[in-house]
Amino acid sequence: MTVAVAPKERRAWYRRIDPKLLAASLAIAAGLVLIGFGLLTAVTGDEVTNLPAEIEQISPVPDAVQVPQQTQVVVDLEAGFFGRLVIDGVAFETVTLGEGSIEVEPGEQIDLGPGTIYEPGNATLTFTPTANGPIDAFAPGQHTVEVVYWDLELGEDRAEDYDWTFTVV
Repeated sequence: MTVAVAPKERRAWYRRIDPKLLAASLAIAAGLVLIGFGLLTAVTGDEVTNLPAEIEQISPVPDAVQVPQQTQVVVDLEAGFFGRLVIDGVAFETVTLGEGSIEVEPGEQIDLGPGTIYEPGNATLTFTPTANGPIDAFAPGQHTVEVVYWDLELGEDRAEDYDWTFTVV
């Protein structure tokens, strides 16, 4: 006598998927997609400042929030460019290093006075707050810097400007 054996039940593939495992897998996949999207669309470094091509670097960086009171303001221009700084509405005289005939004894320091120092070899504009200058230290709060720059060959008539802000603590 033979006994009839019932065939094994075949369950459809979609009934074999664990819903908790599926939910966790979808959450991980969505997280990876979001991380990839963030990395591909992030704007960082020099791209954040949106600097014109004639300005290589600025300091302090735009929108900096913890700048010391005695910080230097530095603008690094392309070679062949000149400029001046306007800080909080105050325009500073630009003094070019190496210009003029200053008699200096060996070891003696040069007093350039308050203002912006232009170094032609590096094409940098530098302002440092000094005790005898219009700004002896940056007061706590927000400050605005404007750099007016131009190509030395084209002259100041073709000047352009760029401005940014930073916050002193």
